[in-house]
Amino acid sequence: MTQSTKNTDTIDPKTHEELQKPPKEEIIEHIPAEKLKKESRSRAKKQPILQKIARALSAQKHEPYRELIINAEPLETRVALLVDGVLDKFEVERTGEQRMVGAIFKGKIQNLENGLKAAFVDIGQPKNAFLHYWDIIPGAQEDNSIEIVRDTRSEEKRNKKIEKPNLKDIPKMFPIGTEIILQITKGQIGSKGPRTTTNLAIPGRFLVLMPFSGQCGVSRKIDNKEERDRLKTILRGLKIPEGMGVIIRTAGEGKKTRYFVRDLYMLLKKWEDIQHRLKTQDAPCMLYQEPDIIERTVRDFLTENIDRVLVDSDQRHKAMIESVNQISPRSRRKIAHFTDDIPIFERFNIERQIEQTFQRRVPLPGGGEIVIEETEALVAIDVNTGGHRGKDKDGKNYIVNVNLEAASEIARQIRLRNIGGLIIMDFIDMKAKKDRNAVLGRMRKEMAMDKAKSHILPISPLGIMQMTRQRHSESHSSGIYEGCPYCSGKGIVKSPRSMSVEIQRRLVSIIRHVRAGDQNVGRELSLRVLIHPTNLERLRREDAQHLVDIEKAYNVQLSFRADPAYHVENFRILDAETGKEMR
Repeated sequence: MTQSTKNTDTIDPKTHEELQKPPKEEIIEHIPAEKLKKESRSRAKKQPILQKIARALSAQKHEPYRELIINAEPLETRVALLVDGVLDKFEVERTGEQRMVGAIFKGKIQNLENGLKAAFVDIGQPKNAFLHYWDIIPGAQEDNSIEIVRDTRSEEKRNKKIEKPNLKDIPKMFPIGTEIILQITKGQIGSKGPRTTTNLAIPGRFLVLMPFSGQCGVSRKIDNKEERDRLKTILRGLKIPEGMGVIIRTAGEGKKTRYFVRDLYMLLKKWEDIQHRLKTQDAPCMLYQEPDIIERTVRDFLTENIDRVLVDSDQRHKAMIESVNQISPRSRRKIAHFTDDIPIFERFNIERQIEQTFQRRVPLPGGGEIVIEETEALVAIDVNTGGHRGKDKDGKNYIVNVNLEAASEIARQIRLRNIGGLIIMDFIDMKAKKDRNAVLGRMRKEMAMDKAKSHILPISPLGIMQMTRQRHSESHSSGIYEGCPYCSGKGIVKSPRSMSVEIQRRLVSIIRHVRAGDQNVGRELSLRVLIHPTNLERLRREDAQHLVDIEKAYNVQLSFRADPAYHVENFRILDAETGKEMR
């Protein structure tokens, strides 16, 4: 790999001029859902015969075809859930970033703010954790989403009802310097520190272990009465230590007793490890951290009737097989290693669907559109008819139809973008109450599939719908963009890390496409990348080894030319021999 901070070679003046300007905003071609479904059905037909038979005999017979596509790269791992080919969920985890939500810490109370009714706890992180007084005593808050079936507390503790302490007593009960065990429920967002609770919850595949709560129950989301009664019987038969609580997750629906016994055993082993670190390590320290995105995928997604899992990394594929062997060996057949030359997210049209995720304007199937604006205080979503045309000649129902389409797409976009907090939606005005109720019903139905809790209010006479969605972490756009140096933070541009990921991804994509159509596969390629010095610095230092790996893996020679006049988000990849731009 060679590099230079000054361009001494002749570059086309037009290319040089283009690189000094912001990249043109691409108009992302909308892929019709019917086309994606058709491709998905084609892939479903290619399933192994045993999987086809199992699906035909199961309750999944009439369910959509679900695929998990995993793209593992040196700097980040991306997981996409496709439902009949349409992107339904998207997660990103960047290498080296701490997984804060769900982590358990042993901390020390640093400050008590009676005005905020909160304690600030030193957990060894840059920002002190926020702990509300109501969350400071385990068991003080009731969870209405759980139906309590069993109490493992001693008879003495059961008879002694938990009384909510007076807020004035909290500072006396937990003075400054007190050591406390807490769990992060919401990661750091902007300048706000992480939000925490002392009501610990350790999730397993089918159960959630609550070490400080003696109450055991079943999730109310399981609405089948016969199934609830069966799960209650299983819960009463589990050997749960005194004083500990267990909740059966929705993933446990239809599962046999042995699955719950094995899951409980693994959760208790985790709690033993946490207790050991609690006794041997001084505060502040981390006692437990949620597993990485691959392990979470095995734990969570494989419980949701997934038909196929594809991963493009041999190492990650082996790790997934090993994890699945410990939990459900029969599920191994669902996991496959993707080895095609075309990048996996391009192969399944996911890249284009993700690009649409960060566009302000999102088209609707019928020709309308929604416009999404994220602000510091709230997220505003506007619904426009655009080119939407209803089937009725008088156009009486087309407003309702575009609003119904918008409700479905808004719910999907909220999940994809990981939007949280206050969300305001401006639907097209509807006079009839039944029409407004229809849109409200559609919105609530679509959001019911979301794991994050939400609260939706009816549409106002002005056509405004308000909702809140539980926010655990920053939205995906916050992780990809940073404050723009060109406008003193008033706008956003991609960070050097994101640009490094994008450049490496584009390089691999170009090389694979060239190799796929090149008869002389063994010949060495020479590529030159024109970029901004800030991005070259990132590639030269932190990510140099990744570039060396690309050169070795694909027999390619990479060289770089940097110019401070280039826009920080712009780059070009040229054939070093001909000077022709590679796309």
